[in-house]
Amino acid sequence: MENTLTPELLLAGIQESRLVAIVRGTDGGAAAKAALAAMEEGFRYVEIALTTPRALEAIREVRAAAPAGCFVGAGTVLTAQDVARVAEAGGQFMVTPSLAESIAESARLALPVLAGALTPSEAHEAMNRGATAVKLFPASIGGPGYLKALRDPFPGIPFIAVGGVGLDEAAGYWEAGAIAVGLGGPLFGDAGSGGDLAPMRERARGFVTLAAGFGRPRAESLQ
Repeated sequence: MENTLTPELLLAGIQESRLVAIVRGTDGGAAAKAALAAMEEGFRYVEIALTTPRALEAIREVRAAAPAGCFVGAGTVLTAQDVARVAEAGGQFMVTPSLAESIAESARLALPVLAGALTPSEAHEAMNRGATAVKLFPASIGGPGYLKALRDPFPGIPFIAVGGVGLDEAAGYWEAGAIAVGLGGPLFGDAGSGGDLAPMRERARGFVTLAAGFGRPRAESLQ
């Protein structure tokens, strides 16, 4: 299955949407339903963690049913073999939790890859290996202040804050310079394991509304 998402397009799209959804659960079928529900509520980029049982089947299902302009990727992609399996299943971007061999392999195949890093050295190395953007993980360790300090010597690295980011924390990371936030549990709850989709959809709408309004001038300032 041909990938229609280039690294350049992924980066531009994530910068515009400010959001990446992360599904991790105990049931691939439920994960697929949760991913599609998030897309229906306005999320354009959703990753399904390979630690989810039958994750590749879920990726295939989501790729086939995704609304126009929405893309599905895989998380916890660690090895070159993982990259090949995900690409064969139709995954359109890769996400790693660390400086895994999958970064260079994804770049070799011209597949977008969001590479996990925490320290300055790791962030620098991730980009050297061909990362499209750096997934700052777990972001909650240092919060927005740490991200801001990290960006000072690396203003050209696009960072996505992931790990412990909820509705109340997202704007702080955007203000600190993150191009996007990655949302797992605070968005999906137990939806990826068969939980009720209704509250997840409500949370999704809240995140999409927050992202759409971030940085816009207040109405009174326009008068």
